[in-house]
Amino acid sequence: MAPSGRQVSHAPGYRSAGTMRPWLSPDTRRYIGWPMPSRIRFEYHRPGKDTTIYHEWLVIDRPDVKVLLLDEYAGREMTVGKSRILDDGAPIVWFIFPDAWYDVGRFHRAKGTFTGWYTNFSRPVQVGENRWVGYDLFLDLWQPADGSHEWLDEEEFDKAVKSGIIDTYTSRRVARERASVESQLVDGAWPPQIARDIDLKQVLDLRNTGTRS
Repeated sequence: MAPSGRQVSHAPGYRSAGTMRPWLSPDTRRYIGWPMPSRIRFEYHRPGKDTTIYHEWLVIDRPDVKVLLLDEYAGREMTVGKSRILDDGAPIVWFIFPDAWYDVGRFHRAKGTFTGWYTNFSRPVQVGENRWVGYDLFLDLWQPADGSHEWLDEEEFDKAVKSGIIDTYTSRRVARERASVESQLVDGAWPPQIARDIDLKQVLDLRNTGTRS
């Protein structure tokens, strides 16, 4: 079940978000559990492909959810159908749920216009102090800001299963996770609430003003 992102675990020395950053929106303040930000190195492995290194900002760090900011995506533009969903140089906000087999990204155009949510199925992210590691599992879900959702890379996932790149246990786990997400889509409960509440502007506020806390 996807975490709701509503329960806050307070770390030693915690100060309320309202005290730390009164200029932030109520949606942002209710999720913060520790003054940030910090920089992390994210190593993302794609089976049969190269490993990509991302340098990102960790702006919210809680036991149930981590929020990352990639300042500028460096790669080919991404399209779904005839719609461009991500530009080279565009920011991405990622929501990492420890122990979950997916993460959720808020995608944008180069000037920061929000395009929608991208659910990326992957093994649970290995979270270190400054080095994080993720392993892609091919299957993705695209939810535009307005319009119908669309499953992506299903053929690539099937080929990886048939070739043995993805083992039987993992393929079954992904199938269960997909079924759970599909159920939540029907109920209007996907993506998780925090991915709806926290937008690019709020994440930039956290990054830019974190040292003022």
